[in-house]
Amino acid sequence: MKKVNVAIIGTKFMGKAHSNAWSQAPKFFNLGLQPVLKVACGQDVEGTNSFARNWGWEEAASDWRKVVERPDIDIVDICTPTYLHRDIVIAAAQNGKQIFCEKPLALNFHEAKEMYEAAEKAGVLHYVNHNYRRTPAIAFARQMIEAGKIGQIFHWRGTYLQDWITDPNFPLTWHLQKKFAGAGPHYDLNSHSVDLARYLIGEVSAVTAILKTFVKERPLPGKDAGTFKSGTTAAEKGQVTVDDAAFMVAEFENGALGAFEASRFASGRKNYNYFEIYGSKGSLAFDLERMNELQYLNLEDPSDEQGFRTILVTNATHPYVAAWWPPGHIIGYEHEFTHAVADFLTAMEKGTKITPSLYDGMRDMQVLEAAIVSSETGKKVNVSDIK
Repeated sequence: MKKVNVAIIGTKFMGKAHSNAWSQAPKFFNLGLQPVLKVACGQDVEGTNSFARNWGWEEAASDWRKVVERPDIDIVDICTPTYLHRDIVIAAAQNGKQIFCEKPLALNFHEAKEMYEAAEKAGVLHYVNHNYRRTPAIAFARQMIEAGKIGQIFHWRGTYLQDWITDPNFPLTWHLQKKFAGAGPHYDLNSHSVDLARYLIGEVSAVTAILKTFVKERPLPGKDAGTFKSGTTAAEKGQVTVDDAAFMVAEFENGALGAFEASRFASGRKNYNYFEIYGSKGSLAFDLERMNELQYLNLEDPSDEQGFRTILVTNATHPYVAAWWPPGHIIGYEHEFTHAVADFLTAMEKGTKITPSLYDGMRDMQVLEAAIVSSETGKKVNVSDIK
C-alpha cells in the first residue's frame, strides 16, 4: 500500500479530532493509501512535543511555513484558528500539497475566494471539514430527499445552540475577537448550518439577518484558556468584537424558505445542532445530541397512523455504518472525522474530487457575509451581491 505523509498544523481541540481520524481511518476502511502521521506543528513548542508523542506523530515543529515547503509532505491538515487559514492554504497549494482544512474556511468571502482559486490553480485536492455531512443520519437524510421521500421542500429550520460563554467572566479567547475568528457563532455555528442547508436543500439566494453581542467586554485570558475552557483570567478586560447570537431568514434558489439560529448564550444547550425539513410528502428532523437517529414523517401513511417515526441509522445499509459495528451499536462525534479522512484518501487515490471542497466553503462564506451586511444595513441582501 502506498504511504502518504500528513502534516497537521494546529494541536488543540480540532488537532486531536483530526489526529484520531488519520489513525483510525485505515483500520476501519478499505483504503488504497496509508496515511503516515509525519509532523505536528504548533506555536507552543513544549505543548506540540507532548501532542506529537501522545497522538503518534513522528515529529514536532513550530514553523508552519517550513512544514508546508517540505518535499516529503503530501497532505497538509489545517486545524488552526480561522485567521491563519488563508495563508496556510495558499502556501500549501503553491507547494503542491493536498489540502484538508477546518471550517469556517476564512475570515470573509474574499479570503475564501483567494484560497479556492489558489487550490484550483495548483490542481490539488482540497476539502473543508464540515464534518456533519458525514454523520450517517444526515447522509441518509440526503438519500431520502434525493429519492423523493418528502417531495417538494418548502421550509428548512436550522438551530445550533451552545452556552459556553454565558458567564460574563468567561475570558476573551480568540473565538471572541473578529481579527482572529471573523465572527462569533454566526461563523462558528451557522457555517455548519448553512453548509448542511446547501447540502440538503440547495443554494441560498437571499438573506435577512440580525447579529447581537450581549457581553461587550471580558477578562483577558490566561495561557490555559481555550475552546469551552475558561482557565485563568487577568484583571484587565478587552472588547468583544464578534456576535454572541445570530438569527437569519433565508430564501433558497428553489423557492424554499429557511430560518437559522445560532447562539452561545442558550443556557442548557451544550451542542444542540438541530434541523427540520418540511416537504409536500413528509418531513425530516435531526438532533446532533441524538446523532444516530433520524425523525421521519410520511404524509402518505393513513391519517390515523401519521406521526414522526424514529429511524435508528445503524444498519450496514446506511452510509458509512458497514465499516463499524453491528446494528444498534451506536457511533459518535469522532466518527464523522474518520469518515472524512477515509473519503479524502479515497479521492486522493482515485484522482477524483471531494465535497465539501473549498468551493463549498467559499459559497458558505458568501451566505454568511451577506447576513453580516444585512445585519449592518437592516436590509435583505442578495447573496450574489457579495463579490
